[in-house]
Amino acid sequence: MLRFATVGSVDDGKSTLIGRLLYDSKSIMQDQLESIEATSEARGEEYVNLALLTDGLRAEREQGITIDVAYRYFSTPRRKFIIADTPGHVQYTRNMVTGASTADLALILIDARQGVVEQSRRHAFISSLLGIPHLVVCVNKMDLVDYAEERFDEVCADFSVFAERLDTREITYIPISALVGDNVVDHSDAMPWYDGPTLLEHLETVEIDPEDNTAARFPVQYVIRPMRNEYHDYRGYAGRVAGGVLRVGDTVTVLPSGKQSVIEGIDTYDGPLEVAAAPMSVTVRLSDDVDVSRGNMLVSTSDAPEVSQDFEAWVCWMAERSELTPGARYSIKQTTHSARAVVRSVIAKLEINTLAEDIDAESLALNEIGRVLIRTTEPLFFDTYRTNRHTGSFILVDESTNGTVGAGMILGALNPESDYAV
Repeated sequence: MLRFATVGSVDDGKSTLIGRLLYDSKSIMQDQLESIEATSEARGEEYVNLALLTDGLRAEREQGITIDVAYRYFSTPRRKFIIADTPGHVQYTRNMVTGASTADLALILIDARQGVVEQSRRHAFISSLLGIPHLVVCVNKMDLVDYAEERFDEVCADFSVFAERLDTREITYIPISALVGDNVVDHSDAMPWYDGPTLLEHLETVEIDPEDNTAARFPVQYVIRPMRNEYHDYRGYAGRVAGGVLRVGDTVTVLPSGKQSVIEGIDTYDGPLEVAAAPMSVTVRLSDDVDVSRGNMLVSTSDAPEVSQDFEAWVCWMAERSELTPGARYSIKQTTHSARAVVRSVIAKLEINTLAEDIDAESLALNEIGRVLIRTTEPLFFDTYRTNRHTGSFILVDESTNGTVGAGMILGALNPESDYAV
């Protein structure tokens, strides 16, 4: 299973590319095709607008842009895929963060005519910040520049200069035309100078790291105590494995109490298991009667996470009517753990075009990203975001509106009196 997101500036062809992938891989139903053909004809368009497959909101179709995140599923004989079509407009950057947060790969679309623009850089940096290990730069609309190899090389060189400052493992460049279908599923006769894989070939073969190569992490979501006589003594802890592997017989530590116990059994709807790996949802039984509740975490005894009330994090601010400022108080949700938090300080705000940090910044506004120091009312159990994307991420919630106002990625724990990560 490969999860990938399409990102990039507005009108660079993200939705059209997804529509082309689905159409050329024969992953849409006949009635869907007939519907978008009829809609395209009614709007007076000269071609079948494949972007309509993902742009489902009325406002999206009227404006010809993506606003909300649209998810689509398809499969080929070689792999299954989950696609997140994210909006390109700067106003909806927060939606892009949401859609790309679980992706293994990001498709960054760049209009061959416009080249690398600010929003291309913004989305590339956010993809890097989110820990997405694979970037595929699709130089789109090659048909509008006469399939010129020189123009493709210029765009790649421009992006490569910016990408040198990104923490990304792999970047692949592919020239395409989503509208016509060049190099999307089938190789293009119009670009004989390109001898690399098509987009679909790359998506089918890219290697994705398994989630079980980190230390065992199991945030407890719910304590199961069946009210039935045959399960009178049953006590199980339900949740989703957030990292590593759990095995029957393993010794685990319960946080925050620090008590240790042995995994007695692992139960699922389909029956018991001997081993559970991320990202499976299971119920764990322990051999000892220890106090475990929602928000606690079962972890590897030999490789425990950080336990701290103070940490440094990158925060992407998502609120339109308020700014993140020192002293502001929010609810914080990290894995299944909820607490209250206060912003100790804003260390710096990021300048997207240069990736320079403005150390004089005192707040973060809508869609701005910065390094922030946070203190919580009770200890959180976390890894750095680079180590574990599940235990290293959190959201900030405005208690007065119950709205999510910020998304964060933990850089490290702090000494209570320090302003730097340990």
